[in-house]
Amino acid sequence: MNTSEDTGKLILRLALGILILLHGVSKIIGGIDPIVGLVVKAGLPASVAYLVYIGEVIASVVMIVGVWTRAAGVVIAINMVVAVMLAHAHQVFTMSKTGGWALELQGMFFFAALAVDCWARGGSAWAASMVA
Repeated sequence: MNTSEDTGKLILRLALGILILLHGVSKIIGGIDPIVGLVVKAGLPASVAYLVYIGEVIASVVMIVGVWTRAAGVVIAINMVVAVMLAHAHQVFTMSKTGGWALELQGMFFFAALAVDCWARGGSAWAASMVA
C-alpha cells in the first residue's frame, strides 16, 4: 500500500467518523424520544432505538481511531439504511428546494461507510500497531 492510498483512507475515515459523531451527538443532546417514537411506530421494541448510539457514536469513534474500520463501516451502513427506512422513506425520491436529493446526508454517510468497508483493510498502520 502506498502513502497516498493510506492518506486517502485516513481522510475518508476521519471525515465520515467526525460527521457521523457530530450527527450522533446532536441526537444525544436533543434526546432519543423522537427515535423511540419512530421505532415503536414501526412495530419494533423501544430498546432498538438505543442502537443509534452504537451506529452513530461508538462506530464513528472506532472509525476515527482506525481500529476495526470494516466492521464500523458495516454498522454505519446498516444504521443509515434503517434510518432511511424508518424516518426518511417518504423522501427517497424527493428533490429539495436546492435541487438535490432530499437524503443527501444519509446517502453520503451510507456510501462513505460502504467505501470504508470495501476499501482494502480500511485501517492504518498506526491503528494496526495499537491492536497488536
